[in-house]
Amino acid sequence: MAVSYTKLWKLLLDKKMKRTDLKIIFGISSSTLAKLGKDEYVSLESIDKICCSLDCNVGDIIDIVKVE
Repeated sequence: MAVSYTKLWKLLLDKKMKRTDLKIIFGISSSTLAKLGKDEYVSLESIDKICCSLDCNVGDIIDIVKVE
């Protein structure tokens, strides 16, 4: 299984925000932002921070995809 943050990027577009806004406004580190951009796993603390800041649920920003 793998993660995909495509929903997060679409949500940011809907809110007229950029990826770097996660870092600047919500306090996400540069390394976490890089991991998100590469669809790598990030800490649940980071996911919680994003969800609280964007007023959304985990399923609104993450998809679990099956890798074959």
